[in-house]
Amino acid sequence: MDRSPRPTGSSTRARPHDAAAPRLAALAALLADGTRASFCLALLDGRAWTAGELARYASVAPSTASEHLGRLVAGGLLTEERQGRHRYVRLADERVAHLVEELASHVLPGAPEPPRTLRAASVSSALARGRTCYDHLAGRLGIRITEAMTVRGLLRQDTGFALTGAGLDWFGELGIALDGAGRRPLVRGCLDWTERRPHLAGAAGAALCAYVLEAGWCERFGSGRAVRVTPLGARGLSEALGVDAGAIGGAAEG
Repeated sequence: MDRSPRPTGSSTRARPHDAAAPRLAALAALLADGTRASFCLALLDGRAWTAGELARYASVAPSTASEHLGRLVAGGLLTEERQGRHRYVRLADERVAHLVEELASHVLPGAPEPPRTLRAASVSSALARGRTCYDHLAGRLGIRITEAMTVRGLLRQDTGFALTGAGLDWFGELGIALDGAGRRPLVRGCLDWTERRPHLAGAAGAALCAYVLEAGWCERFGSGRAVRVTPLGARGLSEALGVDAGAIGGAAEG
């Protein structure tokens, strides 16, 4: 005879640890819309966009974009500021960017759907080669840099991401300051949605991304978040990390 305890009526009541369930459901609902998800993916470039720019990006009416942006701001995924008549929005912080990138990496566990137009294919290829993920480098470029840092003993991945003493010295030799990170982790792995491997994020990842852009090693191109290695960057990355720009897709012509 089965003498296991039977559930009682009280077992169906919300337990204390279920208190987060409504908030989790509300967060999921914010991203359960193609337009809002498209906005969040666009904002992974780390820059502020106007409502009109996002409306054109998602091919929706300005009034529709405004309504969706209002929900994202109210839900804490975006922040906004106004300058004159323009309304600028950006992702609220790195945690939101990490959430969006992490979810995107699980959307297509198999082969991605082939692009339907030549322009879409070009954009997809550019993003796969190199892009910004909020404020750090992603795509093959981000992965190659992360792998090179690991092979050279600058970064450890065996027990989570951590800079070694040699890694801290390497940043210092490049003149990249890592102080002032605040409560943000110094390094963190961020799962790359095209490469399906972690790339370097955190304060160090952001500082390195800022450095390669300011030093002219990489440049943005197009209207999205794609970046490409310049001839100067090809030499710099080779000397600093032994990274072969050809393995990433080549350097931009100078």
